[in-house]
Amino acid sequence: MAQSSLAPSGASHLSADDFSALIGAANVISDAEALSARAADWTGWSEAAPALLLKPADTEGVGKCLALCTERGQKVVVQGGLTGLAGGASCRKDEIALSLEKLAGVEAVDPLAATMVVKAGTTLEAAQQAALEHDLELGIDLGARGSCTIGGVIGTNAGGIRVIGTGMTRVHVLGLEAVLADGTVLTDMNDMVKNNSGYDLKQLFIGTEGTLGVVTRAVLRLSPHRPAVATALVALSGPDDITTALAAARRSLGPSLSAFEAMWSDFLTYMTAHAGFDLPLEAVPPMSVIIETRGHDEAAENARLEAFLAEGLEAGWVTDAVIATSVDQARRIWAPRDEGPAMYRQIFGGVINFDVSVPIGLIVETAAAINEEIGAGWPDVVRLTYGHIGDANLHFVVGFKTKPDAATKTAVDEIVYEAVGEVGGAVSAEHGIGQLKKAYLPLSRSDAAIDLMRRLKATLDPAGILNPGRVV
Repeated sequence: MAQSSLAPSGASHLSADDFSALIGAANVISDAEALSARAADWTGWSEAAPALLLKPADTEGVGKCLALCTERGQKVVVQGGLTGLAGGASCRKDEIALSLEKLAGVEAVDPLAATMVVKAGTTLEAAQQAALEHDLELGIDLGARGSCTIGGVIGTNAGGIRVIGTGMTRVHVLGLEAVLADGTVLTDMNDMVKNNSGYDLKQLFIGTEGTLGVVTRAVLRLSPHRPAVATALVALSGPDDITTALAAARRSLGPSLSAFEAMWSDFLTYMTAHAGFDLPLEAVPPMSVIIETRGHDEAAENARLEAFLAEGLEAGWVTDAVIATSVDQARRIWAPRDEGPAMYRQIFGGVINFDVSVPIGLIVETAAAINEEIGAGWPDVVRLTYGHIGDANLHFVVGFKTKPDAATKTAVDEIVYEAVGEVGGAVSAEHGIGQLKKAYLPLSRSDAAIDLMRRLKATLDPAGILNPGRVV
């Protein structure tokens, strides 16, 4: 359902007055228009607008709200920046929404320890900028940096465009504060890299999509800022050369390699022809890749990148390349990947997004098989293929002239997820399982693993109020 057509479910077990007494009337939203705007994440899918929207201003307020919801059996959907693609933050009937947007701000940056204490409602971009003010950098970056929040990034263990160099979000979280379903506040704000003092409880809340608790604050690990960035758009002779290019980039560029973004010809052709993005190359190649390095010496980074490209040109797997000579040119190179996904709803009547992982050696043949099967079933759809190939992450976009019906979506989902499952891949790479991938989780996880997930959920949230119907 589209957000604009949704009305509050009106089935909340609790009233606005109940929550106003806990967190103040100004922090309890019941306006229909405001509620409709909180119905869905980037998928655009939801069952209903939330019956109420809660905006507690502190951790204590989150605890009071959740304690009351557990006591009364009121279901809650936890929302960050609503930039997810798995329906995890999209509302179901009878749910109220809990937003942490008022728990925003960077509390402290410790340059000596290279750590940051940040509230969960802070946007990723704001956290990045705060680190830069101390000549440090946060090694997490997503195209949705201006909208996604730290709580959501942690809850989904988000990846993004720099995972090949810096790792998933989990690597950057040293400690956190979380509120359990019964209102208990767990404060585990560890700021040390080495701390093996018992169970690492923060892992219960990283990548578990708010089903086990609500993250309210976190200690993030930072690193020295690398101001020298070299960016190139590289044309390859064909898709089969992508693994050759990746191996060569890792060998030649070493730890400087910070991004390796592959774009099949279908993606780059459509983005330049229909979405208005520039093409710095003479023609759209069969396969292209954005390569970025980061370091402390601009001349050294450019020299490294040039040497890598010379190797590829001599070997024949590089056919053309453009190295950015300015920040603006680098932005234009990145624009189709960075800004393109936000435009899908504008350029398609309906769209199905896929975020999966496939073993790197099988990516090209798996992508080809999936695209062929979808094309055979729906010849008129647009298929776009790209991904963070260095971390085995593959994205498919299937664009329709009109919104696909439920049967079509299910059929397309099954083609993609079954193909991924057959090669031992993951049905979710970086956006989580949410609601939309729940049926396909057994393709990537064993029965024993799923059973343990359910037991953890039952232990920490016995009333089942936190993000019910998500993940397991």
